[in-house]
Amino acid sequence: MKRVVVTGMAGITSLGSDWASIEANFSANRSGIRRMDEWDRFSELNTRLAGPIDDFAVPSHWTRKQLRSMGRVSRLAVGASEEALRDAGLLGDPIIRDGRMGVACGSSTGSTDEIKAFGNMLLNSVAEGLNANSYVRMMPHTTAANISIFFNLTGRLIPTSSACTSGSQGVGYAYEAIKFGRLPLMLAGGAEELCPTEAMVFDALYATSLKNDAPHTSPRPYDSGRDGLVIGEGGGMLVLEELEHALARGAKIHAEIVGFGSNADGVHTTRPEQVTMRRAMELALEDAGLSPDAIGYVNGHGTATEQGDIAETLATHSLFGARMPISSQKSFLGHTLGACGALESWFTIEMMKHDRYIHTLNLDGVDTRCGALDYLRGEPRAMSHEFVMNNNFAFGGVNTSLIFRRWP
Repeated sequence: MKRVVVTGMAGITSLGSDWASIEANFSANRSGIRRMDEWDRFSELNTRLAGPIDDFAVPSHWTRKQLRSMGRVSRLAVGASEEALRDAGLLGDPIIRDGRMGVACGSSTGSTDEIKAFGNMLLNSVAEGLNANSYVRMMPHTTAANISIFFNLTGRLIPTSSACTSGSQGVGYAYEAIKFGRLPLMLAGGAEELCPTEAMVFDALYATSLKNDAPHTSPRPYDSGRDGLVIGEGGGMLVLEELEHALARGAKIHAEIVGFGSNADGVHTTRPEQVTMRRAMELALEDAGLSPDAIGYVNGHGTATEQGDIAETLATHSLFGARMPISSQKSFLGHTLGACGALESWFTIEMMKHDRYIHTLNLDGVDTRCGALDYLRGEPRAMSHEFVMNNNFAFGGVNTSLIFRRWP
């Protein structure tokens, strides 16, 4: 078995595209959520809240040829990949193009402008807006494919289109590919572009926040006053590398990945199950060869939905007990769906590196039905831990758990 380390990290969010900016916004209790006035035209959509990236611009050196196959979700994924490769000292290095580097990445869906164009064809019998690249921008594996093509990566390509676990499965499957010796380098993560259809998915389940006139007060993970989730957008990517390969080239190492667990509820498409949530965490611990008391912090999924918050925290409590610190950055950014597992893995590593753990925004009073845990509230907390965990759970009953180890 090979050891796997993280040598590059980057992301694009509504609160910034580098850790210093994002952490400063977290510490100042600044939210990336705003009222989406442009959604007022959707009369049957109840929520008006989202966490959009308002300042994303395509880099000037990207060519028209490169851009034509990329919708917004792929542009976010490729942009985060470029910065992660830069952070790893691999951007432009020929070793990533000789088959040694692969991609594991996903999103909930492809770009929805193209879906709309195909829908228009079916509804109105016209092909307006469709061209040779429409399907490539829409296809479920558009992020992974575009990353591979943009950087000429010829290693294995693993699409992970699994809703809210797309990013964490990307990281986990990339870790396994390196661990089992298939190749030494992987770009791993996920992305999501903001679309009102995604808000409507949760609106139809009565699971969206309706605090439309007070956007910075929502979402409220684990809080007794929460009223639902808020959709966000973003992209997050990590460079994973086999340890000896990283040491041989003198790479900077951010952290080691030591455990990954993933399973399925096998019961219901949208109702989470405590037993299998806990089992995913146990699988990660078993993979890492650790006991529960080794974990110092859990980055929770924390969607601010009643069923999700309660099931997740009861499962976490049943494994770790009341002593476990937990928080959720979705309180600042909203639920970035396919991106959240990768972004939150990045945040988890940064918090571990700096011994400063971000709290949950808007958590004024913990719901008494949630599991008894050490909820981080009000402000960041100084802690030092060797092992930390990031958990994500998705529609379809998909559960993931990742364990990171501090690098000496």
